[in-house]
Amino acid sequence: MSEFQQADPGMVTAPRVDVGSRAAFIVRTYNHLFGAVLAFVGIEIALFKSGVAEQLARAMAGTSWLIVLGAFILVSWLASRFAHTSQSTGVQYLALGGFVLAEAIIFVPLLYIANTVAPGTIQSAALLTLVGFTALTVIAFLTRKDFSFMGAILRWAGIVALLAIVGSVIFGFQLGTWFSVAMIGLAGGAILYDTSNIIRHYPEDRHVGAALELFASVALMFWYVLRLLLATRD
Repeated sequence: MSEFQQADPGMVTAPRVDVGSRAAFIVRTYNHLFGAVLAFVGIEIALFKSGVAEQLARAMAGTSWLIVLGAFILVSWLASRFAHTSQSTGVQYLALGGFVLAEAIIFVPLLYIANTVAPGTIQSAALLTLVGFTALTVIAFLTRKDFSFMGAILRWAGIVALLAIVGSVIFGFQLGTWFSVAMIGLAGGAILYDTSNIIRHYPEDRHVGAALELFASVALMFWYVLRLLLATRD
């Protein structure tokens, strides 16, 4: 779920296909998700080992978060749009790569703080996110329930969350622990929604776009799990 809204521009419900063909699509999607996660981790390691992460964190701290957030939302929307609608496989991969890079950059300040004030928290957050993602994926595959009805609910919840974030930046109030808990719930709902769409609805030539949406939902969960763990350390 890319930045608070499930973007499915141009996504057409997949026609009925044989089980083997659908299974191959699902495998391709999760392979690309795994690749996106590895790329994200690799970028972060490179940024931190080179010292660029500290420079980025300080530069972003001195910039209005509204500008950073606005730029990220724009990149997310463009990446999702191209991944879902472009007929060029190269453009789809470029969209996924651009989105992973954007996620890696926007995560830098939070990861820098976590690594500085609470070593080990990043690993704990990653483990909890993996457990949550695995549990939700198992639920979606075992129940075979169609969670597409959640799309409108997730979009409205995402809009409300975005307004709350913008309001907190403008007026200077803290969103608090319960907001992080609510956002983890939102991310969990997005994972169920994305997984259901992967099982049932995505066209089989859109595994890159499907992987992008699922990666976005996992990243959203990781962000707020990490924020929640940091809040409990205060």
